[in-house]
Amino acid sequence: MIEVTHLTKRFGPATAVRDLTFTVRPGRVTGFLGPNGAGKSTTLRMILGLNDPTAGTATVDGHTLRHRERGLRHVGALLDAHDVHGGRTAAAHLSALAVSNGIPRSRVAEVLAEVGLAAAGRRRIGGFSLGMKQRLGIAGALLGDPPVLVFDEPLNGLDPEGVRWVRGLFGRLAAEGRTVFVSSHQMSEVQHTADELVVIGRGELIAAESVAEFAARGGGRDGATVRTPAAAELAAVLTAAGGTVTTTAGALTVTGIGAARIGELALRHGVVLHELAPRARSLEEAFMELTADSVEYGTGERR
Repeated sequence: MIEVTHLTKRFGPATAVRDLTFTVRPGRVTGFLGPNGAGKSTTLRMILGLNDPTAGTATVDGHTLRHRERGLRHVGALLDAHDVHGGRTAAAHLSALAVSNGIPRSRVAEVLAEVGLAAAGRRRIGGFSLGMKQRLGIAGALLGDPPVLVFDEPLNGLDPEGVRWVRGLFGRLAAEGRTVFVSSHQMSEVQHTADELVVIGRGELIAAESVAEFAARGGGRDGATVRTPAAAELAAVLTAAGGTVTTTAGALTVTGIGAARIGELALRHGVVLHELAPRARSLEEAFMELTADSVEYGTGERR
């Protein structure tokens, strides 16, 4: 389990993280979201003992990691897939990690096979694609078979097959009772992968809750997709009732009115419906709305 309590980090006059408190529990995948400059990377580095906090604590299973020996046995992490020596082979890189953390070298071949790099173990890392480096970084995180795993943007550079593999891997690790904490800007993948979310903006906590609870925040924007031979008539009815209606590929996309209300209005006005499909609020929509005031560099547009 990861516990962050009143965590603060200042760099001179700038405060990167301010009084942050949240818990990442075992047995589930927790996504870590925030706009650029929100303080995600700084928070991860403090959790991993790479930066000292100005105030507060960040612990893994009740201990700070800064001076804990054989760290890879306690927590595995991928922070930067490029942060490897390009002249080493994949096997040599992992072997060095294994030796320094008291891990049997037999684990090197096991994790290379697990991430799909068994045939690339003797190749130099400098010739790897970004996707291969991401797989190697994940292998390094798994090397010590740790109970806690932290990943920063693990999907960058992966093809669709690789993304599907990572999604399955994270689910399996959580099902084994491990704590899995994943920072990512790819909202659709977080929505499909994570069970819980921690969302920050300008270094402060915005939300710590389930994906469904976060997506449902700021209600009133759920709607539906509607197909009807009387599209213009129904659009006028729904607009008058406070909905927002757009037409795409012959269908009406409605927001601001739920599917049940749309059905009631159609019946009342004698409009025949060929399709009425509820449209749930997406994680990206909720994220954009709830972090709008926390974006460091924006276009000036607010929704």
